[in-house]
Amino acid sequence: MKILGILRHAKSDWDDSAKRDFDRGLNGRGQRGAELIGRHIRDHGIKWDKVIASPAERVKATLEIGLPELDVTWDKQLYLASPQTILDILREEGGDADRVLVSGHNPGLQELLFALIPPANENDLFHEAVRKFPTAAYAVVELDIDDWHDLSGDCGKLVHFARPRDLDPELGPERA
Repeated sequence: MKILGILRHAKSDWDDSAKRDFDRGLNGRGQRGAELIGRHIRDHGIKWDKVIASPAERVKATLEIGLPELDVTWDKQLYLASPQTILDILREEGGDADRVLVSGHNPGLQELLFALIPPANENDLFHEAVRKFPTAAYAVVELDIDDWHDLSGDCGKLVHFARPRDLDPELGPERA
């Protein structure tokens, strides 16, 4: 069995319209969300053997604030990647790691759950995560594989899902 962690970047800063999408950092909510979800990930107890992430500024900031102790492999292909691209990267880069954390963007990360979780393994966590996989959401999927090269669809079970708002209601959806 392999373990896959999925972490979406925290809330990005849209205030500077002169920046390219790739170069946008985090806003204040995003910084708080990154710190909170990082603490939750550490407390959850999985020791990640490998971390692969999009090099977009908002992903870098999420990991630097939330999980500064992790050694990250930055992969440009993860920037706005499709589920198929993410699966390909995991097959290529997973190596001998038992636990891999991938960090990037939606909709690819949320759609990855549809690719990995067969209908027979859908549970309440799955239904919550696919309904909305917001910024700084964190999911853990157990994969019924022995080697990352064998990664394909319908081999997973979602065993953990957390959002910043689950940990601090003040980081829930903004109200008008």
